[in-house]
Amino acid sequence: MLSPHEERPSSIASFYDLNSSQTARLALTFTALAILLPFLLYIYHDYLAFISLGPGGTPPTFLGFLRVELLSLFALRNPHIPGPTPERFKAHRGYLVDLPKREGPKPDTRGIAPHRQIPQRGSPQEYERLCSAIRVLAASDEKLVLGRSCFEKQSTGLFARSPAERTCEGEVCHVHPSDGSLHLTLHPADAEVVLGAGWGERHPIARGGWVFERFVPVGFVMCYAPRGERQVEVVLEVVRAAAWFVGGGDRVGKGWGERRDSGYVSLEDGERRNVASS
Repeated sequence: MLSPHEERPSSIASFYDLNSSQTARLALTFTALAILLPFLLYIYHDYLAFISLGPGGTPPTFLGFLRVELLSLFALRNPHIPGPTPERFKAHRGYLVDLPKREGPKPDTRGIAPHRQIPQRGSPQEYERLCSAIRVLAASDEKLVLGRSCFEKQSTGLFARSPAERTCEGEVCHVHPSDGSLHLTLHPADAEVVLGAGWGERHPIARGGWVFERFVPVGFVMCYAPRGERQVEVVLEVVRAAAWFVGGGDRVGKGWGERRDSGYVSLEDGERRNVASS
């Protein structure tokens, strides 16, 4: 402690000379910095994580990041639980009967748009094998066509030529080159089969309803990257189920399935309408 005869250094003296109002403002400044700096660091690291997922349907800009951050507030808590079945589909069976259980643990996923599988990424060879199988499927069915993905915008998508439901221009599925996973639009019953066998999960904002269906359909599902030729065949069967659903029913690919409605129908004049389940 300084004696009465010792002089304080100028910096300490100025601190002691602060009045109560100045002291309060200084304390408020330090408190704001203590809160703001960790928040800015969190935003910075979250932005880097968003960029690290690679290109996708959302522009890799800060505004795109903020849009995804806003949507994340409404993300599903558990995407592995099947969603509710809309009333209009309850009278209609899905395409899939069952699927073999997927071996190994479920991979972690990150993001919303883009939405990616982190571990267990597929190899370039497996990615090309799956894409080749989808190209063969498209070539074997005149109701299907390949084009630039409407959802992803960075990769090739499979489309129904005359979709019974507007799923982003009739998109059936698209495969992600970065991890080998894919997104599909499935009948609720088929989505339940896929989730139950451990082959995929619901998209984080596939909640349904007018608001969220502006972004993705209620049956929008990620199917994990296949590992090996056998798994490619299983995933391709899920792709057929998505093509059947988006197309409103009928056979998918030469010799596949039986003719029946998926819960949607296309009118002859090209208009779309939902089929009531009653």
